[in-house]
Amino acid sequence: MPGTSPLLSPAARLLAEQALSRSAGAPLLGGNAAELLIDADAHYASRLAAIRSARHCVLLENYIIRDDEVGRAFRDALAERAQAGVFVAVVADWMGCLGQSGHAFWHALRAAGGQVRIYNPPKLGQPFGWISRDHRKLLVVDGAQGFLSGVCISAKWLGDAQRGVPPWRDTGVALRGPVVAEMQAAFAQSWAETGAELPELPPAEAAAGDVALRLVATQPASAGIYRLDQMIAALARRTLWLTDAYFVGTAPYVQALTAAARDGVDVRLLVPGSSDIPLVASMSRSGYRPLLKAGIRVFEWNGSMLHAKTAVADGQWARVGSSNLNLASWLSNREIDVAIEDAGFAAQLAAQYERDLGHATEIVLSPRKHRRDKLSGATERPPRAHHDGGSSSRAATGAIRLANQVGAALVDQRVLGRADAGPLALGALALLLLAVVAWCWPAVLAWPLGLLCAWLALNLAIRAWRERRRKSDTAD
Repeated sequence: MPGTSPLLSPAARLLAEQALSRSAGAPLLGGNAAELLIDADAHYASRLAAIRSARHCVLLENYIIRDDEVGRAFRDALAERAQAGVFVAVVADWMGCLGQSGHAFWHALRAAGGQVRIYNPPKLGQPFGWISRDHRKLLVVDGAQGFLSGVCISAKWLGDAQRGVPPWRDTGVALRGPVVAEMQAAFAQSWAETGAELPELPPAEAAAGDVALRLVATQPASAGIYRLDQMIAALARRTLWLTDAYFVGTAPYVQALTAAARDGVDVRLLVPGSSDIPLVASMSRSGYRPLLKAGIRVFEWNGSMLHAKTAVADGQWARVGSSNLNLASWLSNREIDVAIEDAGFAAQLAAQYERDLGHATEIVLSPRKHRRDKLSGATERPPRAHHDGGSSSRAATGAIRLANQVGAALVDQRVLGRADAGPLALGALALLLLAVVAWCWPAVLAWPLGLLCAWLALNLAIRAWRERRRKSDTAD
């Protein structure tokens, strides 16, 4: 890792460790064991085995728990343990589970003695409170085993073999050692946000290995993982390989990545080629050009969906968890990630990254664009090795997409088209449509606007009444 590289002096290592601890808001914990888990099959098998072995408590926190064969397998395993006297507590996100599982889904678990809480449903008096979500994917069993990842509890992650849909590509980690106590504490915070606090839990086990790591459990507006991502971009000296499902980098983070690349760091970004949220994919593509011009290599995954959130730097440092590289994860959501400072684990993640690139297409700038930049005096590192496959933007760029796909099949790369023009044109079209509607049918916009204002007024009035009542009670 950048903070413990043997090429750094002892004083520099201490400074780097201090900087990472302060930026993440998390101390370095030694004595842990970490196992890399790839894709949903491995995650579900490991988690279910851990739940079925529970003797004292099971703590589960997940953004999506779906009423399908996978969700029911987890619910039934939890209910069986609760029936046997094990303390079972579940936190599920209201928005993540909206349309995925309802109140009736949890009847069997609650009847067995398990407790289920829903995080942040809409509340009167908090008109925009629903924006903050619990995006964590966390499981702790008996204070001895912990799991975190980007994998939700849904058969969607397994793909659909009958329809030829491959499994989603995702990454997680199984943990043992002192870090499990921190994971219990992170769950306890989420539990307390939804009601009464947790009862006393069994102590986590002592040292289980020799892996040093930090658990970064963020809450809305805490920005710990954002500061850590910025710090790693600044400290990386040789390599920084990123995988992200919904990359929408802020200007400061993009500047940190481009600065690293221009200093000679091998910066790579692997993102989905086709996304379950097409709008985010379009926004991500619109930001490719400044990355590519700085020498950052961008790859698009060729499978059904790439949902992993990982980083590996300098063959020494690795991050795995639920946080995406966008503002929602950095500033708004509850997220949980582990930053592992261990050469062995980082080597495993780096090897997996290189395997993933074998199923991805590298995005490159067009030769004509290169020529214009060179004539204007700009300097850039040319694109390097590439991989096969292809995917591209939709609708308005159909002809360009076909040409790019044919080219990808022949030369094993895809040339970046005018990706930034698509979102701008879509935005202009949407605004033009709104202008036409406002001009010709003003009531179509006036009624929704009036309802929104009434909703906001009601919530503000309720909030004001609650504050007035609280102050009155305090005065009494």
